[in-house]
Amino acid sequence: MNFNDKRLLGGVSAAVLVAAVGGFSVARLTAPSAPVTQEAPKAEPAKAEAAPDSVTMTAEAIKSAGIETETVNAGGLGAEVVAQGTVTASPNGEAVVTARAGGAVIRVFKRLGDSVRAGEPLAIVESRDAAQLASERTVANARAELARKNLERERYLVRQRVSARVDLERAEADYAAAQAEVRRAQVSAGAARVTSDGRGVIVTSPISGRVTVATVTLGAFVQPEAELFRVADPRLVQVEASVGSVDAARIAPGDSAVVEMPNGRTVNARVRAVTPTLNGETRAATAVLDVDGGELQPGLAVRVRLKPSRGESSTAIVVPEEAVQSVEGRDVVFVRTAAGFKAVPVSLGRRSAGRVEILSGLSNGQTIATRQAFLLKAELGKGAGEEE
Repeated sequence: MNFNDKRLLGGVSAAVLVAAVGGFSVARLTAPSAPVTQEAPKAEPAKAEAAPDSVTMTAEAIKSAGIETETVNAGGLGAEVVAQGTVTASPNGEAVVTARAGGAVIRVFKRLGDSVRAGEPLAIVESRDAAQLASERTVANARAELARKNLERERYLVRQRVSARVDLERAEADYAAAQAEVRRAQVSAGAARVTSDGRGVIVTSPISGRVTVATVTLGAFVQPEAELFRVADPRLVQVEASVGSVDAARIAPGDSAVVEMPNGRTVNARVRAVTPTLNGETRAATAVLDVDGGELQPGLAVRVRLKPSRGESSTAIVVPEEAVQSVEGRDVVFVRTAAGFKAVPVSLGRRSAGRVEILSGLSNGQTIATRQAFLLKAELGKGAGEEE
């Protein structure tokens, strides 16, 4: 094959190749378009869950946050009597300690605020009266010993038929009188608590508690029966509440009550007695309440909520206003649960003296957060924000 034939064959081959490529391109351009596959619609983001209504807190966390709780019961505002009261020592909870004899104070063992036990020495007073009591005790013991020996001699003489029977009877009477004098002297010395050396008297506390008053000064001369100390047992206290004449007629011994302290804490109490007459100055009766001492100290001013058994009946539950919080426009109360607290929507009624009626949402016996309840509201809001 010559050179011209090869050039002709190459040109034909190139033309065929170009035609093939062009046909393939046209076919692609003219071929029907493949159906576009429609992508599955993306799932819409799930709607945000409802805001949580529970706060998880341990008992230690609740205590450290200062959150107070209270068990609620039905009654209504009309069934409560709100009164002002004062914490006082019960009759067995306070003792006035005096000097049993006049003299100079030579030892002081306790100061104001110190704790003491029953029978523990507080001070020693050196006294001539104590010396006289000790002397009388010694003389009485000596006379009793002499009477005993005389009685033994008379018994011996009677057995020997030397002495008359009447002498023995006289000796027996003398010995009995001497023993009575010994007992009198011992009781007198014991009541004055004369020291073993007979120089002074020991001032002791009759009850356990703390020294609330101390007027004694080392070296000072004190008169007999002068008050030196006052000791109070903080566990043995009572509350005296002043109530009006109308409310006093509704209150009876055994009625329950709640004592509110200035720091917001509450203590359960029970009415022990109500004075049958009114105070001439205040025109009010006094309700005496038995309480568990705890943080109550004599002299503390408190507010008392009495719940008379003979009063207005109502299904409403009364709680402190600070126990009600607003969450997302709803009034809620935080109810104690095993894990913490749960926000429960409630319906409110009347308000009075910092208290509000709960018409619905709570039931008898439930325990709710009262003081510092706003901390639970803040914790609830923080938990909702974290979930978003």
